[in-house]
Amino acid sequence: MKISNLFFHIHYCNSRKFNERGNQKNKIARTIHHHELILVTGGKGIIINRGKRYPIKEGMLFYISPEVYHSIDSDPEEPIYFFSVHFSFVRVGMQNGKWMIENEGEMLTLNAGQELKDYYRIKNLFHKLVDSWDAKQAGYEFIAKTRLQQLLIAIYQNGKKQNQNSTTSLKMDKVIQYMHQNISRRVTLNELAELVQLSSTYLSRTFKVTTGYSVIEYFNKIKIDKAKELISEGDKKIKEVAEILGFTDEFYFSRVFKRIEGISPIEFYGKNVHGV
Repeated sequence: MKISNLFFHIHYCNSRKFNERGNQKNKIARTIHHHELILVTGGKGIIINRGKRYPIKEGMLFYISPEVYHSIDSDPEEPIYFFSVHFSFVRVGMQNGKWMIENEGEMLTLNAGQELKDYYRIKNLFHKLVDSWDAKQAGYEFIAKTRLQQLLIAIYQNGKKQNQNSTTSLKMDKVIQYMHQNISRRVTLNELAELVQLSSTYLSRTFKVTTGYSVIEYFNKIKIDKAKELISEGDKKIKEVAEILGFTDEFYFSRVFKRIEGISPIEFYGKNVHGV
């Protein structure tokens, strides 16, 4: 799942200790209609989520998905401290110059419960998210949504580091680095597979799972991002930009550009250089 294609709405954030006040309950059992992330920062207890029982301790992250029954049972002697955010999202994209919005009840690709290693960066981001929401200063909703995206990226990166098959993750990083280093020429799938000593089929499948893009889509996206930078400088023709980025056919370059950006390179030039 590509987080960059998701548009978030935050319902509310929370940060508290269970039974901190007299009206707080030691146990909560419920089903919610949106998504929730809970980061435990202290205390003890039990969470049951997606039918599995998890002992609670500092550094545990829980993802509650919509319409899933779950319960939180806090230890009366050592109640749970945590940060939480309740949110919904839709998938947003552009196709043929038109915005597309999809709401298919998707779930994020997160575990129901997991223990984070070196979770302090995530704790800091979560703290900033909750603080910005609680402060209710001008623009707080936009700031909170941006911080939610940063938080999710950090969580996925943390999971990537914890992945037992870290060798594969390093190989995907090597492929991406190679793409950046060879942005000015054509790179083949077989070339990349040989670079990291994987079969072409396995590389294609693993790269898609890791990045959310196919190998070709990702490489073209890197090229088009660079093309926008070069076009915005205003001193190069579209054909020159295409050649710099390894496209031998200017018209093919234009088709790729429009497929990714929703407008042609000439339209992009007009809007960003001449303000047309």
